[in-house]
Amino acid sequence: MSFRVPQMLRRKSFLTMQPLLPKRLGSSRFGSAVNLLSAMNQMKKVPVSQSGSRSLMTTKTSYTSTAVPPAAVVSVASRDERRGFMACFPDLVRNLTEVGFHKDLQDANKWFAKVLQYNVPGGKMNRGLAVPLTYQMLVPAERHTADVMQKAYIVGWCVELLQAFFLVLDDIMDGSETRRGKPAWYRKDDRGLPAINDGVLLEAGIYKLLKLHCSGEPYYPSIIDIFHNTTMKTVLGQSLDLLGSQSGQLDLSKYTMGRYTAIVKYKTAHYSFHLPIALAMHMAGISDQESHRQAKAILLEMGHLFQVQDDFLDCFGDPAVTGKIGTDIQDGKCSWLVVVALQRASAAQKQVIQENYGRDDPECVERIKRLYTELNLVSVYKKYELSNYDHICRLVEQTSRGMPHKVFYKMLEKIYKRES
Repeated sequence: MSFRVPQMLRRKSFLTMQPLLPKRLGSSRFGSAVNLLSAMNQMKKVPVSQSGSRSLMTTKTSYTSTAVPPAAVVSVASRDERRGFMACFPDLVRNLTEVGFHKDLQDANKWFAKVLQYNVPGGKMNRGLAVPLTYQMLVPAERHTADVMQKAYIVGWCVELLQAFFLVLDDIMDGSETRRGKPAWYRKDDRGLPAINDGVLLEAGIYKLLKLHCSGEPYYPSIIDIFHNTTMKTVLGQSLDLLGSQSGQLDLSKYTMGRYTAIVKYKTAHYSFHLPIALAMHMAGISDQESHRQAKAILLEMGHLFQVQDDFLDCFGDPAVTGKIGTDIQDGKCSWLVVVALQRASAAQKQVIQENYGRDDPECVERIKRLYTELNLVSVYKKYELSNYDHICRLVEQTSRGMPHKVFYKMLEKIYKRES
């Protein structure tokens, strides 16, 4: 099915006054993209301007404050789909903590259950939900049996376990106070450094669940390999990030877009975007290298956009919405904001960054935020977000090896203009 491109999308982006979507890109059709954007605009109830045009902006909130306006984020899953996914979680907790497996580890098993219940559910769960939802888009309906979908849910929860493992350790390294609107796990009841072991427990749970539920499937070796490779890439990306921000002395020469891109690619994009889709592809029996290569190229671009958004929200987001108090400035992180600031700054403004960035002092943090405002970085970010969205749409329409475009648009839909 194809859809006619609405005139307002063909003509202008109301943020940049540049073409947002071309009328035609080779022989491809923009049906999926247009259908998606049309649905998003209907759900957002985009206001009509006095000139009669519908603006892609959903608010007139000033960007001089440290809070962002409400974003239009469409849920990646319906209530029924989320309910089916959540229904699996208690069984997985029992799988991982049943006393019958280790009768002499009763206290440890009870503790593991607490670790799981506090750290694994509670987020948006988009990474985990992407596995069963993508699988359903890749195979015919007659293959959506209860047993198969149960396995897809389990693999999705393994992605959520990996996410929880990374977040527990990341919060310790960053000294974060909150996560998902509640105390970071290591801060809860003054847990402290023993929380490191809790994070390792979460990772170990992945492989126990996969062996228990998927070891008899032909895709089992492939998904085990993907989890191991993704974990390795992510921790290497984390190492690159930490080496730049915890050296004890601020070296602005390391804050380049090239280094930032590498950090994002390995620390975020592989596990947040490529992993769940690659898992679903293997479960659906898609194993040809070109299909995986094309999908990976698109998904890593989405991951880059996602991390840029994260960096923006760390500084300008509302903690009541994001569920996390940003610490990138005081941690001296190689953030998109500071990299772009250095590209645009005068010599005097670079000196301000040198003197204030990476210091755990509220006045220094506020001075950097003021500098970001002076450099008009909010406007730069908004234009970048829209431009990158357009770029990803073009990549999707150029794919030619079997992957339905709706798989990628579903992922893009959940991050575009997000606020958390």
